[in-house]
Amino acid sequence: MARAIALLSGGLDSTLAVLLLRKQNIDVTAVTFLMHFGCDMSDSASCTTDASSLASRYGFTLKMCHLADKFTEIVKNPKFGHGKNMNPCIDCRILMLMEAKELMRMSGADFVATGEVLGQRPMSQRRDTFPRIDREAGLEGLVLRPLSAKLLNPTRPELEGLVDREQLLGIAGRGRRPQIALAEELGLTDYPAPAGGCLLTEPNFSYRLKELLDHDPDPALKELHLLRVGRHFRPPGGDKFVVGRDERENARLESLADSGDLLLDVLDVASPITLIPARASKEEIAFAAATCVRYSDEKKKPEVKVAVMKGGGEGRVEYELNVSPASNKDLDRVRVNMP
Repeated sequence: MARAIALLSGGLDSTLAVLLLRKQNIDVTAVTFLMHFGCDMSDSASCTTDASSLASRYGFTLKMCHLADKFTEIVKNPKFGHGKNMNPCIDCRILMLMEAKELMRMSGADFVATGEVLGQRPMSQRRDTFPRIDREAGLEGLVLRPLSAKLLNPTRPELEGLVDREQLLGIAGRGRRPQIALAEELGLTDYPAPAGGCLLTEPNFSYRLKELLDHDPDPALKELHLLRVGRHFRPPGGDKFVVGRDERENARLESLADSGDLLLDVLDVASPITLIPARASKEEIAFAAATCVRYSDEKKKPEVKVAVMKGGGEGRVEYELNVSPASNKDLDRVRVNMP
């Protein structure tokens, strides 16, 4: 029996690729890659969904692999450059295939498969790009793309008879009608709608990431997580602070804060949580407190008391500040947002 390592996000295309292989009785080990920029099954905006139920239903093995710092490094300095925003799509695909190659070696699998569709993504899913990616990953001739295989040169598993090319497809472009029809044919009804996918393709997130890397070329994991939360402000020459926009983000800021952070809050009224490094100057903390007031229910009062708490603790108030709400004009000058 032929054996394959398949890249599986849990989305429709990658799921169909796996099912096409299983239809040919190929032993599939699917690997779901996780990273710090949107491939998170707990996030509804992610391109990754939990495929464990699919694995049980269709009889394939599922593994999880976090790319962690390997991926962060290529985001900062990709060999093949970024896309329109901070997305290093070609380098990302090469990294995933290199990891899959190692799994293939360890498990004795014959080839790697992906759910890529020719022409669906402008940077990494082009006819001229596929061979380059495969060569860079050390998998030339060993990457099968079942959904578009008939439009591409035959791979080694097809030439060697491990896979029946006639049972593969020739889908191209960004439309989803052929995939939806195939899903119905295969009895696949529970699949996610197209998601927002990788955060690195989003302009505002990419702008925040560039701004962070300009100030800290080697940011901590916490700083990367903070990019997804709240309103961001950085006074000239000062430390950035983050202001929550709702209860969920307030809770997230509290969970991300550590002993090196301060949390600001207007007590007893609806107020954002504001996170700022404890190393910030008194003036910066006071300005962050004034910003906290600006987005609270006390924003119309001339002076408001703000509680200052140490992060990573039990929410005990360290001291209080009396500040006036920050003006929109002052905030616009320091807001970290796309111009």
